[in-house]
Amino acid sequence: MHKKPFLPTKICSHCKRPFSWRKKWQNNWENVRYCSRRCRQSRPADATDAITKGTL
Repeated sequence: MHKKPFLPTKICSHCKRPFSWRKKWQNNWENVRYCSRRCRQSRPADATDAITKGTL
């Protein structure tokens, strides 16, 4: 029997895979968008980032 069958889930903004709530996200669950560090670092750069770097 699984101990925690009814944890909330979200879909990762980068890889589109579902991921479940984790205790380390308990205070920030509303703002969590990525399932892992790899997905967070692979996100597309914002236009504001490109402007500040001078690539546009």
